[in-house]
Amino acid sequence: MTALRLLLPAALGLALWQGLVILLDMPAFILPPPLRVAETLYASRALIAEHALITMAEVLAGLVLGAVLGWGSAILLALSPPARRVLQPMLVFSQAVPVFALAPILTLWFGYGLGSKIAMALLIIYFPVTSAFFDALMRTPPGWLAQARVMGGSEWRVMWRLRVPAALPGFLSGLRLAAVYAPIGAIIGEWVGASKGLGYLMLLANGRAKTDLMFAALIVLACLTLLLHRAVDRGASHLLARREA
Repeated sequence: MTALRLLLPAALGLALWQGLVILLDMPAFILPPPLRVAETLYASRALIAEHALITMAEVLAGLVLGAVLGWGSAILLALSPPARRVLQPMLVFSQAVPVFALAPILTLWFGYGLGSKIAMALLIIYFPVTSAFFDALMRTPPGWLAQARVMGGSEWRVMWRLRVPAALPGFLSGLRLAAVYAPIGAIIGEWVGASKGLGYLMLLANGRAKTDLMFAALIVLACLTLLLHRAVDRGASHLLARREA
């Protein structure tokens, strides 16, 4: 049943794609037909896989670091009103600056290797993870907090034993969003400056008018993003089910 739900939208998308190619008489260098992209994907599978591994390494590293930093930042903000007054405006400001504007700066600071791409992925997911977890921490039912304090619970014990478990669904919601956003940051970093990765391969293919290869890399990126989101979603659902058992 799950496979059918995935196959139907994919089949509809391919049909619409092929229909556009036929109806608009699109030349292959602008919009290649699905069959040609599939042939290129198979013929260049080793090349695409090599670049996909680099991109996924960047995405996973950024996702892990963003989750850890977002977790710690949200707890700090929830515990410390002075930290909220200082850090919250900085968090909002970090989202006001366009990501594309920061990519060249991060490339200058961290170089053309994995570091700048991981930093981009981290930067783009840090805010949603922190914001979702912080909001959930601040929504702990006041009655629970009052009862915990009457029983003599310290601020840290209340945080770890009560507020964090109650806010876990919020953190996991932020993590689900991060699984979708992280590849965007990595790809932007590769577009600005890289010698490997799916973003670099797409730019290279575009510069050489190999539109079919560019579409093949884009499809692989989309599939990897869907798989990552699916894995995070299943892990989050399993964790919540175990907590409620």
